Amino acid sequence: MSTPLDTEGPAAPPRSNGELVFAEPWESRAFGMAVTLYEAGVFSWPEFQTALIARITAWTASREHGEPYHYYRLWLDALEDVLAGLSAVSTDEVITRAQALAQRSPGHDHRDHAR
Repeated sequence: MSTPLDTEGPAAPPRSNGELVFAEPWESRAFGMAVTLYEAGVFSWPEFQTALIARITAWTASREHGEPYHYYRLWLDALEDVLAGLSAVSTDEVITRAQALAQRSPGHDHRDHAR
């Protein structure tokens, strides 16, 4: 199964010379999580696209002047929306995990603790 990624329009991921562009490692991991869950049949791609477009639309309507656009932040928010909607994960679980990750020291590498 291949992911039907948009190449144009609001849901299209950032590209450079046709290749996907990730500014930070977490962005590629968020991308990979969504693709893997889609390929596993957890949700349909149109479900995810709808959630992503809704997040982009809401951001566009409510953004502060000068606020930077973070596509993969919206991508991750859309993934959370889809998974919460399927009851695969609760909003509280997402918030708790996000808070725990935010409290880690800068430069923390989970591989250091995997031994």
